[in-house]
Amino acid sequence: MLASLAAVALPCATLAQTAGGDPGILTPERVYAEPALAGPVARGVSLSPDGDLVAFLRSRDDDVNVLDLWAAPVTGGEPFKLVDARALVPEAGELSEAEIARRERMRISQRGVVEYSWDEQGRHILAPLEGDVFLATRTDGSVRRLTETAADEIDAKVSPLGNFVSWVREQDLVIYDLAAGRETPITTDGDGVITWATADFIAQEEMDRDTGYWWSPDERYIAMQRTDESPVQIIPRLDIAGDGATVIEQRYPRAGRPNAIVELFVHDRIANHRIKVDLGANPDIYLARVDWSADGRTVFVQRQSRDQKTLDLLAVDPATGVSRVLTTQTARAWVDLTHDFHPLADGRFIWSSEESGWRHLYLHAADGNVIRSITTGDYAVKSLDGVNAETGAVFFTASMRDGREYPIEQQLFRASLDETITPVEITPRGGWWSAAVNDSGTAYVGSFSNVDTPPQSALYRADGTFVRWIEQNALDADHPFAAFVARKQEPTFGTLQNAGETLFWQMTTPPGFDPSREYPVVMQVYGGPSGGGVRNAWQPPTTQLLTEAGYIVFRLDNRGEGDRSVAFKTALHLRMGIPEVEDQVAAINYLRGLPFVDDDRIAAMGWSYGGFMTLHMLTEPAMGLTSAISGAPVTDWSLYDTHYTERFMSTPEANAEGYAASDILTRLDNLTGRLLLIHGMADDNVIFENTTRVLNALQEASVPFETMVYPGQRHGIRGNDRGLHLWRTYLDFLDRTIGTRAAD
Repeated sequence: MLASLAAVALPCATLAQTAGGDPGILTPERVYAEPALAGPVARGVSLSPDGDLVAFLRSRDDDVNVLDLWAAPVTGGEPFKLVDARALVPEAGELSEAEIARRERMRISQRGVVEYSWDEQGRHILAPLEGDVFLATRTDGSVRRLTETAADEIDAKVSPLGNFVSWVREQDLVIYDLAAGRETPITTDGDGVITWATADFIAQEEMDRDTGYWWSPDERYIAMQRTDESPVQIIPRLDIAGDGATVIEQRYPRAGRPNAIVELFVHDRIANHRIKVDLGANPDIYLARVDWSADGRTVFVQRQSRDQKTLDLLAVDPATGVSRVLTTQTARAWVDLTHDFHPLADGRFIWSSEESGWRHLYLHAADGNVIRSITTGDYAVKSLDGVNAETGAVFFTASMRDGREYPIEQQLFRASLDETITPVEITPRGGWWSAAVNDSGTAYVGSFSNVDTPPQSALYRADGTFVRWIEQNALDADHPFAAFVARKQEPTFGTLQNAGETLFWQMTTPPGFDPSREYPVVMQVYGGPSGGGVRNAWQPPTTQLLTEAGYIVFRLDNRGEGDRSVAFKTALHLRMGIPEVEDQVAAINYLRGLPFVDDDRIAAMGWSYGGFMTLHMLTEPAMGLTSAISGAPVTDWSLYDTHYTERFMSTPEANAEGYAASDILTRLDNLTGRLLLIHGMADDNVIFENTTRVLNALQEASVPFETMVYPGQRHGIRGNDRGLHLWRTYLDFLDRTIGTRAAD
């Protein structure tokens, strides 16, 4: 999946800040220093299965890039450190390439305890740490080291009843008997192109599935994926670092080319044998989701067709591997994958569908037939968050007010299994909420922010009653951001109409804004399929850096972005780079109609899909941009991976016209302003070839441009030092093209 600006922390500012200036003026030097300006933000918050303890990850005071595991009693009392990463592993070693790649797919940039899991009784918390596995026992707080090997243990889990721990080591699945203190290999032939129990590249990068094995509730069975990468084309990738270069023979499934062969097996731990699951006669499919029924007698498998227009829900007998289709979703453009499937104890299940033109939740009978819609209206359900089986309460997240979409805010709502009701607002309006509901549906951990409130998290009862803070993160005099609050500018929000759709935008003006003056503008853009970036939420420090430099910061969510209607999302089908740019043209025309905008000093910036967008915007005469920053751009969709690209563009053979129209090389003669092109030289997602082909074409045409490349960096630029360098590079470029030096 292509990363957004926020995901890769793309810097963007101008050269109006100095380290020795006014202490109330935010500088890039402060942004890339510690402590983090966002304050103490809890990550990965979860409630113990018995509801007595809240666990979460917190950055260390001495190193914001290292996480420890903390816990807090629900009934009150101070949080305490459960797993101290540096006490257990004082020196972080080198991770394996498999683990590095997995973390890149999961967008994990920190070290230490980066993930953890409970057993279903809440007795143990498993914490993989620097390639080894540690088990914390809740009753006495002891931490037990389960592995100390040269190889990394990947995707470690506690079994549902807490009797075993499992992990993948060197492409094979291993289980560890906690009582006996003994490990047993479940597979032994993982090697080369064969991998067991691991999500394949496509599943991790594009399908939001980062595991390849699933325990049954009674611990008898393990459903596990087998991947054969032999059909996948080898793309030699030159991994260039600061101390040399390595040729990586990366198997990268490009659009229109063969995928890996993915199969599903069920291992019977008691009988010590495994059977193959019948996924159908066509092997060229995607293994999208795997879930167990509450009684462990059925494996539910979501099977997606290669063209992604069909999604089947299969019911599989784990003893025989025999499958049957329960229900099927189809679409003209594509069927999106979600995590909204929820089996109930009585055999019924909840699943979401976009059949109405909006994503909504439906209650299905055990035979797959729809009983009723749980939600309905002109808004999209973003996620099914929990179910209370006793009360029939169904909890979901949406951006909605009074039954209609309201994309700039997000709340938790309650619906009902028993009837279709008007959803009840659990969290208040006025910001951006996310929630993790416990398994019983009696409580949730709520995280909230708005333009005035940095991210904070707390525990609540299911009716929204506050229980306790987890991280209050109050913006008081002691907060890391306190010195910069006085000059923080709140964004304003608005809408534009284009192509029959309502487009939402946000704009932030500089401190001391004078509407009688003219200001340069930086248009921040992502533009591709995503959750959208225009929201009433705490803004990144990049925004304030730009406003301190005298820029108006503007962002528009064009068609294709956001969890909105099917029509809004699928407008870019088969023609990426066309409707999105049309909407950005409408945005720049709106900006040029404002008396305080300098028409001749407008720049655009973006990363990944945003990099693709900025190149297209800079080559669109109707935009007339002065300059643009393009980070890690896709420049030819035939170079990108199958699942993402074919979902929106079909294959290069079936949609030759669409691929040709989106290839930036055909548009470079239309550059309207200065270009700064950047890329990580070890990028294994958007391969560096995407940028080198543009470098070559511009050089052959003798067109001046600027470039910055980062040795050893993948799809994101990591670390404070490199981040600061990136900021300084952008400061200089923007200042020379639309900033103070450009004005001179």
